Amino acid sequence: MVSSEYERRIAGRFVTFDQDGNGYIDREDFNVAAKALLAEFGTTARSDKGQALYAGAEAFWQGMAGIADRDGDQRITRDEFVNGAVKRLRDNPDRFAEIARPFLHAAIDVADQDGDGRATVADTARVLRILGVTEDLAGTVAAALDTDGDGKIGETEIVPAFARYCTVPE
Repeated sequence: MVSSEYERRIAGRFVTFDQDGNGYIDREDFNVAAKALLAEFGTTARSDKGQALYAGAEAFWQGMAGIADRDGDQRITRDEFVNGAVKRLRDNPDRFAEIARPFLHAAIDVADQDGDGRATVADTARVLRILGVTEDLAGTVAAALDTDGDGKIGETEIVPAFARYCTVPE
């Protein structure tokens, strides 16, 4: 079980990944997230952006499973998430960023409406809502991700922020 305050807070991040709410994270959770993002932005799965998003989701799943799936059953329980993934990554959030990067890059690409490699704050909020951030918080979080104040969010802003969110409880 989750024992420390740190672990309890990080365990709350588990819900972000357990898209279907069945109590564990598996490959299907990553596919559900990819499918929902594509639907939200009217992008087909067979398009280059769609294929990149599914490939990024698979890479993210493989990275998470490699770190956290201790019993090899292709499912990550809440305890495995806390004890496997987070404990190994809390001292090195950059490692988590590298695991998430292909998916996040592709998600930003799907949300990028003008082809400049960045999504607007509003479109980033849409991505966040699809990934489980509450409606009332998504806009605030997206605005905070815009660290240079240009109204857009790119990979250099979202990847380290996502890694911090998943590995730092505050």
